Amino acid sequence: MTPSMLSALASLERVGPSTLGELASLEHVQPPTMTRIVARLGDDGLVKREVDKRDRRVSYVRLSREGRQMLQRNRKRKNLYLAKRLQSLSDEEIVALEEAAEAIENLLEQEDD
Repeated sequence: MTPSMLSALASLERVGPSTLGELASLEHVQPPTMTRIVARLGDDGLVKREVDKRDRRVSYVRLSREGRQMLQRNRKRKNLYLAKRLQSLSDEEIVALEEAAEAIENLLEQEDD
């Protein structure tokens, strides 16, 4: 599983079914690159393609149940790793991280305005 594949899966989870073009735009890659990524994800059973019933020329990519489960397992593994690493930090370092997280949240909230 490449970082690009994980990112595409996470985008599909966040925005829902998307066309290849929409997904390429979200991921900031060229459509042929996204076509290759989605083909590999499809081969692994992590995404499914569905043809638009109103316009059969358009197809959407969506997460499969297996894709959703794989994302959950991946996140759980990363969270466990991070939790273990955080235990080695000093109280001062934890406070610094909390302050940094708050600053990042403030920046993200400003983006939404």
